[in-house]
Amino acid sequence: MSPAVVWDRALLGYDLGGDHPFNPVRLELTVRLAGELGVLQDVELLVPTAAGDEELLRVHAPEYLAAVREAPLVGWEVGHGLGTADNPVFSDMHDASALVVGSTLLAARKIAEGAATRAVNIAGGLHHAMRDQAAGFCVYNDCAVAISWLLDHGFDRIAYIDTDVHHGDGVQAAFYDDPRVLTISMHQHPFTLWPGTGYSAETGRGKADGTAVNVPLPPRTRDPGWLRAFNAVVPSLLADFEPQLLFTQCGVDSHEEDPLADLSLSVDGHRAIYTTLRDLAETYAGGKWIAVGGGGYQLIRVVPRSWTHLIATVLDRDVDPATPLPPGWVATVAKAAPHAELPRAMTDDRDTEFKPWGDGEDDPVDVAVRDTRRAVFPLHGLDPDDPRD
Repeated sequence: MSPAVVWDRALLGYDLGGDHPFNPVRLELTVRLAGELGVLQDVELLVPTAAGDEELLRVHAPEYLAAVREAPLVGWEVGHGLGTADNPVFSDMHDASALVVGSTLLAARKIAEGAATRAVNIAGGLHHAMRDQAAGFCVYNDCAVAISWLLDHGFDRIAYIDTDVHHGDGVQAAFYDDPRVLTISMHQHPFTLWPGTGYSAETGRGKADGTAVNVPLPPRTRDPGWLRAFNAVVPSLLADFEPQLLFTQCGVDSHEEDPLADLSLSVDGHRAIYTTLRDLAETYAGGKWIAVGGGGYQLIRVVPRSWTHLIATVLDRDVDPATPLPPGWVATVAKAAPHAELPRAMTDDRDTEFKPWGDGEDDPVDVAVRDTRRAVFPLHGLDPDDPRD
């Protein structure tokens, strides 16, 4: 079975306008780059349709859907977090947002039907939207809707891993008391970045205590530290939880050049994250893996390269980091942004090798590792201070 790739130019309609950082050009440049590098050769791109109210109501309130529909007519008066600087009202907002949800649902359906074991949708990943509130550039929460749908279509243990620089708060909130969903978020520490949530002590509620996992990382964390923390927490929890599917939000605003945050990852670090996620899906989830996009606001230098690596990883068409950027893509960008300084290749030339946690050294990220392991591991019968667990 070939992995499913969901894409249609209609997804560019999710456009918050003007100089808003969530610019859909990043999607267009990614698909163009992946195409010119041959990553998408002979791949049938799956065209989504908009999610209907029945699916949106899985995680959103009826009055919120009504507000989103009404917002272009009444603007700032509608409330629900709409009409703000982060979430400005735009024409056809409901339809465009429902199409994003439909694109992630299409990826989920392909896996549930057995037509694919992996699927990627770079237009998805709107992880901040709440039940009745827009937040963080997100109107509807496609991740939460798709996970809810999967829980009704053959799955009862889903692991959601969020590698965006911001806490995956909307997805955590949707499943905070649902033991069927393990949510793991790797993000910049909430002391230093919006939305100010995602502390290690946030572990779930009731029977789901232990199924919300947060790893808040210090600003300026680089690839080796990020990967050290990830590998100190995530594999052990997946081994215990035994998910049937891995759902990953792959925001790339953790890059050192991103204008909205302060982690210091590279394109090479992102590539290492994706290959690690692929391996984890094979090891712990029977190979079933859904990958969606998310944040990422260095629109030209970072997002297209990182998400091309994501698509390539899902398709098992890994791109050599030393691969030069194709001349056609470079010419297209130079014409649209003549003053942009472009990288030369699919790499930032960074070393991603890391020392595994438990080596006796005190890496700056180890505070987060210890806090998270001590908050969550005992709830899974694991020893938080034993590096073998």
